[in-house]
Amino acid sequence: MYRILVADDEGIMLEAFKSVISSTFGDSCITETAKTGRAVTEKAETFHPDIVFMDIHMPGINGIQAMREIRKFNTTALFYVVSAYDKFDYAKEAIDLGVERYLTKPISKAKIISAVEEAIEKVDKKRNQRSNLLKIQEKLETVIPVVENSFVGSLLFQQEEQTADYYRQLLDIEEKQGYVMVIQFGQSYENGRLISPVGMNVKAQSFYDELRDVVKSSFSCAVGSVMSNRIPVIVPCSLPENPYEERIDLVEQARNLVSRLENRIDARFRIGLGRMRPMRELERSYREALRALNGSKSRVIHIEDLSQNGVYDEEFPVDMEKRIFRYLGDGDEKKCVQELNTFFDWMLEHYAEDMNNIRLKVLEYIIWGEKIAFEAGAVNYGFSYRRDYLDVAMACSGYEELRSWFLDKMVNICRSIRDQKEEQSNSAVKKAMLYIQENFSKDISLDEVSGQVNISPYYFSKIFKEETGENFIEYLTRIRIEKAKEFLKQPEVSVKEAGVKSGYTDPNYFSRIFKKQTDMTPSEFKTRYGK
Repeated sequence: MYRILVADDEGIMLEAFKSVISSTFGDSCITETAKTGRAVTEKAETFHPDIVFMDIHMPGINGIQAMREIRKFNTTALFYVVSAYDKFDYAKEAIDLGVERYLTKPISKAKIISAVEEAIEKVDKKRNQRSNLLKIQEKLETVIPVVENSFVGSLLFQQEEQTADYYRQLLDIEEKQGYVMVIQFGQSYENGRLISPVGMNVKAQSFYDELRDVVKSSFSCAVGSVMSNRIPVIVPCSLPENPYEERIDLVEQARNLVSRLENRIDARFRIGLGRMRPMRELERSYREALRALNGSKSRVIHIEDLSQNGVYDEEFPVDMEKRIFRYLGDGDEKKCVQELNTFFDWMLEHYAEDMNNIRLKVLEYIIWGEKIAFEAGAVNYGFSYRRDYLDVAMACSGYEELRSWFLDKMVNICRSIRDQKEEQSNSAVKKAMLYIQENFSKDISLDEVSGQVNISPYYFSKIFKEETGENFIEYLTRIRIEKAKEFLKQPEVSVKEAGVKSGYTDPNYFSRIFKKQTDMTPSEFKTRYGK
C-alpha cells in the first residue's frame, strides 16, 4: 500500500491526478489532495504520505515552504515538484530538500503514471533497505550476547589477551580499562545473605535475557553468562577525574539497578564492584568484586568500601611488579631482566638489613613465575622439583650472589615461555601453510584456516605475518599464482581451466591478479612458456 498526497491550487489538476492514479494503480495506492500549502502540511501530519506531488505556486504558504515543514516530521517522503514553469527560482531550495524530480505543466497521463511508477519503485527500495537493516539488527541482537560472553570469558577466566582484543574490536569497545561488576541472585535474604536453592541456576536461564536488557540499559557493558548464582559484567570506562566521587555515583547507580531488577524479575539481587583496572588485569577486578560480596552484607558493595582491602603496606612498587610478570608472560627477556634488576635494587634500598625477607621475596617471585609458565604449558610440575630452592637461597652469602641466582631462574622461566609461544606459533603457521597448499583451489578464507589451527582470526593473522613475512591473502595469492604457472605450462590445460584449478572461478579476475603478480596476462604467459 502506497500513500500519495497531491497538492495543487487547481481543482482540475487534483482530479486529474487522483483519477489517473486510481484507474492505473487501483487499491494499491491511497490518494489524498490539498489546495493550499497550509492544508497539505496539516494533512501530511496525519496521512503520513510516502509520495508527495507538490505545486510550487499556491496561495499562502508556497510549495517550497510546505515541503520544508513536512520534512521536519516526515524524513522519508519522496517529493515531486509540479510547476507551470520549466525554470523556477526555487530550484536550489528544492534540491536541498531532496526533491526527486521536477514535472512541468501541463502534465500528461503518461507522465503522471511514469512518475508514480518511479516513486513506487523508490519507496519499495527504501522499504527493502529498512527491512534488511532490521534483519541485520535482529541477527546482531542474537550474535552480540554470544560475543559478549566470549569477551568476558576470555578476560576473566581464560585470560587470553589476544582473543579478548579481537572480541573488543567486534564490540567496538575503545576504552583500555574498566571494572567488573558481579551480580548475585537468590530467592530470598537471610541475615544479609542471599539464599539460592538448587533450582535457582535453572530459573536464571529463563530470566537471563530480561536481566541482560535491564543491566545494559543502566550500564554500557558486556554481560557474561550465568555461573552458579552469579553473572559477571565488564564495564569499560574512561579514567575518572575524581575517583571518590565516581565511586559514590557508581554505587548509587548499582543500587538503582538492584531496585529495577527486583521490580522486573521474581528474585533478589546483590552487586559486588571491583576496582578499575587495565583490560588485561580485569581478572583481579573480578576477584575483588567477589570478595566485596563475601565480605559484606550490603545489597551493593564496592571493594574500596570494605574495611580491609588487601592493599600493599608502605610504598611497595606495585606497578613495577605488574610489569615484571607481564613481560615474563610475554616472554620478553630483555624488559623482564631490566625490571627485575630495578626491583632488586629497590629491595636493597629499603630492606638491605633484612636479607631473609629479600630471600623470601625472591623465592615468591620464582614460584609465581613458574606457575605462570606451567599455566602456559612451558614447564612441567613435580612435587619435588623445587626441593633445593630454599637451601640455595639460604646458601647465598651476599646480595649479588642472590641476585645472580634470582635472575638466572627468572630468565630461564621467561625463555621457556617465549620458546613455547614460538613453538605454538610456528606449529600453527606450518599447519596453516600446509592446509593452504592442499586446498588452494577451493574458496578458503582467513576464518576457515584459523579455525583449522584452532586460533582466533585476529591472533592467527598476526602470527602468520610475523612468521611468513606475508599476510594471509598475499601468501594464498602467491601459492595460487605459482600453481597457475605450472598449469599454464601444460599444453592440455586452457587458460580458463588453469584459473579454475588455481582457485579463480572468474576468468577476468584471474587475469587481473595474474598480470599484477607477473606483469603478463595468463595468455601471454602460456604463449611464452607453454610446452
